[in-house]
Amino acid sequence: MYNGERDLANVNLTKTNRKMQCMDIRQDIEKFISEKYNVSPEYLWKRYPGFAVFRHEDNRKWFALTGNITKDKLGMASTEDVYLINVKIDDLMLRDILLHQPGYFPGYHMNKRSWIAILLDGTVSFDEVCRMIDTSFELTASSKKKQKFRPSKEWIIPANPKYYDVEHAFDNADEIDWKQGAGIIKGDTVFMYVGAPVSAILYKCKVTEVDIPYNYEDKNLKIKALMKIKLQKRYQPDEFTFHRLKSEYGICAVRGPRGIPNSLSAALK
Repeated sequence: MYNGERDLANVNLTKTNRKMQCMDIRQDIEKFISEKYNVSPEYLWKRYPGFAVFRHEDNRKWFALTGNITKDKLGMASTEDVYLINVKIDDLMLRDILLHQPGYFPGYHMNKRSWIAILLDGTVSFDEVCRMIDTSFELTASSKKKQKFRPSKEWIIPANPKYYDVEHAFDNADEIDWKQGAGIIKGDTVFMYVGAPVSAILYKCKVTEVDIPYNYEDKNLKIKALMKIKLQKRYQPDEFTFHRLKSEYGICAVRGPRGIPNSLSAALK
């Protein structure tokens, strides 16, 4: 074999290996999306059989688009085929930083200010691509779904001793059912504030389950769903009194679930 033929064979072999690597990465990406989000690729265009979209089941919004194009369509000096994935991005500063790194390009056939294209040829690591998919999934999710994926939060929730013996709520078990507050999700922490005559935070609990069907209503109380809360810590009635909450942390009322300032969060720990 002449040197020229050998060189050409090596180039073709390199291209073949690179194409196989791209296919492997694309398959790994599809597997990741399927296992984590239970979403399969949808091939919507006969003219572009290699392009697939991934979208939310509820609001039908896309969070990823994969496909194969030639590199010159991305402004590269090559007509070699390459696989890419488009994902949503809302941080313009991060977008500008990424576009100066190898493997990142403005969104292909998408809004270039809010989408970014990533080569699936190994230039960008698999883990980094997955992180970008996670971000895109959250950005395009419905409000209800975003709640499930948001970081855990801390809340103060009210408890009225007139309707429930809150002071003895955890005497027989460290996990109980409680009225679910709006916005609270599994993994959140709730600090139970017991109303007059106690008027103090008594318990720190972790939310272990939410959206338990329940229907109760009387002239004083209406409950549509329950959550399970597990006791983590008890406080003495004279530790975090209403007077202290008001004077030191600016909390003047606890009428429903509410967030807490960082200073109080640190003190409660």
